[in-house]
Amino acid sequence: MTNKEIKALISLLEDEDEGIASHVEEKIVSLGEAMIPYLEEEWESSINPEVQKKIEELIHKLQYEGLMSKLIAWEKGGAVNLIEGMWLVNSYQYPDASLENINKTLDQIYYEAWLHVRPDMHPYDQIKALNHVLFKLYKFSANTKNFHSPANSMLHLALETKRGNPLTLCVIYMTIAQKLELPIYGVNLPNLFILTYKKDDFQFYINVYNKGLMLSKADIDNYILQLNLNPVDIFYEPCPNLDIVKRALRNLALSFEKLNEAEKAVEVNKLLDAISDEPTTAASGEEEESDEDDE
Repeated sequence: MTNKEIKALISLLEDEDEGIASHVEEKIVSLGEAMIPYLEEEWESSINPEVQKKIEELIHKLQYEGLMSKLIAWEKGGAVNLIEGMWLVNSYQYPDASLENINKTLDQIYYEAWLHVRPDMHPYDQIKALNHVLFKLYKFSANTKNFHSPANSMLHLALETKRGNPLTLCVIYMTIAQKLELPIYGVNLPNLFILTYKKDDFQFYINVYNKGLMLSKADIDNYILQLNLNPVDIFYEPCPNLDIVKRALRNLALSFEKLNEAEKAVEVNKLLDAISDEPTTAASGEEEESDEDDE
């Protein structure tokens, strides 16, 4: 379609015949995200609040369906790039968030960390040096005051504000560590996402939410015992990128539920279902705990 034809099509959203308006909406949706700039232009020029609302709903639908397709493609492609997956989670609430800017910020932190973390250091000293960069120089910290805010699941906001939940802070920490070629990976503990340093038979754990506190296997054993759970491998071993993004989506859905934004929670759970083997139920999300409740 030409620009003139697209604009003519969008102008029919104001048609008083509901059948025509409905057909136009279907046609616009079928044309995909490329229609969004034209819809935004129409919204700005319209003085009809009902039409503006209809345009807003159409833009959201187009963005949501585009996000769904991209997330499925990311998963089908092997979920290789964790930052891309987390950026897609961002895109639900912030469709204009820039993946390029996220990567640039992470690169800047990496360059600073590279100056402090040397390959010949003992692993404990490497972690201490990385903790110094992230928590002293860059002043990253746990967001305990607004713990359940959806913003805490947004990687780009965590990078901007230096505040986040356990998962977003761990993703930042792990990304920098892996750029430094450190064998550090995510671990799916109940209620608290942590990291592990694992190389050959040498392994310990890192609680990024508590400023990079190093933990032993015995500490993890005690944590699991306090939760009255049976110890299983998933609580000790590295998890794949896909599991991390799923957890980010669960956290986001729970945040919306706590804010009584049921429609958003349902939409996020549908995104989760699209990349999961098992359908999500309303109560299947996994709530992170605040710093006061953690070890």
